Amino acid sequence: MSGNGLSYSEQGGEAASELTQEAASTTSSSTPAAFGLFSSDTKKNEDLKQMLESSKDSAKLDAMKRIVGMIANGKNASGLFPAVVKNVASKNIEIKKLVYVYLMRYAEEQQDLALLSISTFQRALKDPNQLIRASALRVLSSIRVPIIVPIMMLAIKEASSDLSPYVRKNAAHAIQKLYSLDPEQKEMLIEVIEKLLKDRSTLVAGSVVMAFEEVCPDRIDLIHKNYRKLCNLLVDVEEWGQVVIIHMLTRYARTQFASPWKDDEVVEEYNENNFYESDEEEKEKDRKMKNTYTMDPDHRLLLRNTKPLLQSRNAAVVMAVAQLYWHLAPKSEAGIVSKSLVRLLRSNREVQYIVLQNIATMSIQRKGMFEPYLKSFYVRSTDPTMIKTLKLEILTSLANEANISTLLREFQTYVKSQDKQFAAATIQAIGRCATNITEVTDTCLNGLVCLLSNRDEIVVAESVVVIKKLLQTQPAHHGEIIKHMAKLLDNITVPVARASILWLIGEYCERVPKIAPDVLRKTAKSFTNEDDLVKLQVLNLGAKLYLTNSKQTKLLTQYVLNLGKYDQSYDIRDRTRFIRQLIVPNEKSGALSKYAKKIFLAQKPAPLLESPFKDRDHFQLGTLSHTLNSRATGYLELSDWPEVAPDPSVRNVDVAESAKEWTGILGKTRKEKPTEKFYSESEEEEDESASTSASESKSGSESEKEDKEEDSSDESSGSSPSSEESSDSESGSKESTAKKTSRATDESDSEDIKKKAKGISKKRSTSSTSDTESTSSEESSSDSKSDSDSKPGKSRSATSSKKEEKPVQDRKAPSKQDVFLLDLDDFCPVTTPVAVPTAAVLSPSLAADLEGLSLPSSSVIDVTTQVSVPTKTHELLHRMSGKGLAAHYHFSRQPGIFGDRTVSVQVTITNTTDQKIENIHVGEKKLPPGMRMHEFNPIGCLEPAESITVSMGIDFCDSTQTASFQLCTKDDHFNVKIQPPVGELLLPVTMSEKDFKKEQGMLTGMNETSATIAVAPQNSTSLVITERVVKAANLGVVPSGQDNVHRFAAKTVHSGSLMLVTVELKESSTAQLIINTEKTVIGSVLLRELKPVLSQG
Repeated sequence: MSGNGLSYSEQGGEAASELTQEAASTTSSSTPAAFGLFSSDTKKNEDLKQMLESSKDSAKLDAMKRIVGMIANGKNASGLFPAVVKNVASKNIEIKKLVYVYLMRYAEEQQDLALLSISTFQRALKDPNQLIRASALRVLSSIRVPIIVPIMMLAIKEASSDLSPYVRKNAAHAIQKLYSLDPEQKEMLIEVIEKLLKDRSTLVAGSVVMAFEEVCPDRIDLIHKNYRKLCNLLVDVEEWGQVVIIHMLTRYARTQFASPWKDDEVVEEYNENNFYESDEEEKEKDRKMKNTYTMDPDHRLLLRNTKPLLQSRNAAVVMAVAQLYWHLAPKSEAGIVSKSLVRLLRSNREVQYIVLQNIATMSIQRKGMFEPYLKSFYVRSTDPTMIKTLKLEILTSLANEANISTLLREFQTYVKSQDKQFAAATIQAIGRCATNITEVTDTCLNGLVCLLSNRDEIVVAESVVVIKKLLQTQPAHHGEIIKHMAKLLDNITVPVARASILWLIGEYCERVPKIAPDVLRKTAKSFTNEDDLVKLQVLNLGAKLYLTNSKQTKLLTQYVLNLGKYDQSYDIRDRTRFIRQLIVPNEKSGALSKYAKKIFLAQKPAPLLESPFKDRDHFQLGTLSHTLNSRATGYLELSDWPEVAPDPSVRNVDVAESAKEWTGILGKTRKEKPTEKFYSESEEEEDESASTSASESKSGSESEKEDKEEDSSDESSGSSPSSEESSDSESGSKESTAKKTSRATDESDSEDIKKKAKGISKKRSTSSTSDTESTSSEESSSDSKSDSDSKPGKSRSATSSKKEEKPVQDRKAPSKQDVFLLDLDDFCPVTTPVAVPTAAVLSPSLAADLEGLSLPSSSVIDVTTQVSVPTKTHELLHRMSGKGLAAHYHFSRQPGIFGDRTVSVQVTITNTTDQKIENIHVGEKKLPPGMRMHEFNPIGCLEPAESITVSMGIDFCDSTQTASFQLCTKDDHFNVKIQPPVGELLLPVTMSEKDFKKEQGMLTGMNETSATIAVAPQNSTSLVITERVVKAANLGVVPSGQDNVHRFAAKTVHSGSLMLVTVELKESSTAQLIINTEKTVIGSVLLRELKPVLSQG
């Protein structure tokens, strides 16, 4: 299985290369001219069809590789569908995978043929290989025929409960396809989505949220219970899943939390005019100040968990987080996204374009966010025009009195650019700066006037347009500029520029009474050759001059109106008729002619030079609608902040159902016998564990509520050892009675089981529904947890234990001689076990007895004691290097004394000199990121020839990296390092053979590594194999019903990931060594270390 994924990709590469060679040979051998291409294609496909019909798997596999290669190169291979679909039931897994790849591509086009194989796809949904199950579902959902909707619905429901997260992920993808095919299935699909939203796999999270957004984006109630889980999983979800989840959570947060921007408004309101206010008004404002905004813990959780994603290598993820902070974070915190967005400007031009569009929108409202990065928006000569224009837009938005001089110098360079479109945009930017910053208006205007003498028409034209807009702001001061522009009219040919000059002269004709009539005369001559835009302005100019200076211009205006009357453009003819009736009075003239002067010479408001991005902020940043500035299909609007935040308790996650059952049972028992302190103490501990395990993100209000519920049990929590011992057997029988529906045990049976279970450490179950097992409470001084942790002879029934997660740091050694009668740690991933000194391999009969204690549906994975303690020591410091101080270390395989994720290391320090060595301690530590070390207590004095053994705890983070540190004395320090063998990063666990196989079935594919090894004859006995394997690695022995199969199990110390090892003896002195684990790196290293252990003599 493990090789499947690898070989799959290898095949793709082989197929591509073979295809290239084949194409080359075909081209060279093709027959002449016209029909060469078609004949070679036909011949090639016939060849592939024959190979697909061959009885040899190798020929079929080769054909499929070539066909997939054709698809990858964009060639049409649909003609081969009938030949390919025949092989859908092939027993060769490699052929089957490639057939499914082909079918996924063409099933929609060849629906009738695909339907013939539907029974095969249904069978494949039950295939043991997760890749085949997933591919079958994908093909099934690609056949878009309404008749198979019920089959698809059933397949999706089954796949949503599959053990493999990869199959569940594909089920989520299929939901969207089925919904688009038949929207009437919406209610049933919502049920599946609700189920998948509860999935804790990071592989599934992104896909199911995508399905949620597609099918029922308005069903916010489905998100409530999963909100905190999604926030916490976010960092580990694949990148495109992160984008979808972040956008969904942005919408969710806008409906569930109060606005974080209210605080600013309240404070501003408070600071205004409160001098003359009455006492009542002052009290009211004081109350407002006291009730200032406090952020919801869940709101803060979202902001906190998305912040690390600003470091993502995926630009879409960074952009998604940026828009989330923009829409949800307090204004004072939104600035942290600016640096990450500026970093994205080093990406390719497509990414730059989208990022710059969003920055342009942000910079209009909050300039301060990007002012420190002003130089990052300077234009490069290699930038494409679209990027240059956006950077220019941002620079203009960021302009202020402090940086305007720098920006204007930059703009002067841009005006000289060879890119004329960009040069024109720069002139517009200068105009905007001039209107926004009054201090530089004159400077900008003078600079633009200088540009009027530029050789480039586009630059001159744009300058004229911008000057026209600027002059409207203060025309009285700039008569000279209008005269200068009138002189340029003969040389300017760009219609927009000519029209702008004519409009300026007409608008301010009273300020240039001598020049205006002459301009009209010149333009009347060239009227017939002018552009329509210019003609309209000539007509306007004539009308205004007729009204203000009719003596000089009456005949000229009538001439222009006559020309316009017969113009080819109906716009010009219409305008001419309108003006004639308005300004030339006659008996037909209406009442409007009286107001002609007011109409034409009315004072116009100065134009506002605004950014084109000003109104884009009503679209959510980072969306297609924002980019297009138009509402796109499927766009979901962000709602406004609610006035009052809805009840936050809807996001509180209830304890798992199994935990509820246990609480109910224990609660009943306590009611039956309220005087027993046994139950009250246990229930208190369980409640505490429940409150800590429900979620890291549980709100404070919920925790307080639970604490109040625990008060009643707290009162009776102190019980003496004697009373606990006496009530122990009673409790065992009471609980077994309470659970007689699951199993029937009496007191004597439980006592027998307790005796058998001595020497087994506390157990934890990975399943939240798992029932209880017996645990030993006989712990001696060699138990590194605590000497006073328990007393020999005190055994307890684990039937009263509640499988609930609880951080190990909450478990402290009990004071005096109190014993924890309930093991509360069964739900959490294995961290620090409580070890027991007895070190015996579990016998199959004992394991069977223990298995009998659990409910049939439970999965029992128990931490056990180390089976073998390695005697090998490693040199830490040689006596020559240490100036007489020598140090050795070995791994004791004892539970971490110093923390739940630490590996215990025993260090023996020896003084080989003839003088005492003082103050031996750990100095500077040089640890890789994430690694932690708990050093030993300093040794005050070590006499000559004396040795001392001390304990250290190191969290290696499930890696074999070295922990480097300094071993120091009073006078010297020595650099030393500890490197763990991979076998010491494990904690042994035991489980039933059935559970082992179940867990192994979930850890196949890329989670499996295997090798075939030659086993020495003397190593082929069961005892020797077990002895050698557990000596090399800290593994627990799993009972096996087959003599030739040996199974071992462990969990990694740091993360609690399962490590399953199988040694299967084959014929001719060979064995297959298989390791299944999510930690594939550790698995491959362990495989490498175990191979020589089993093969050597």
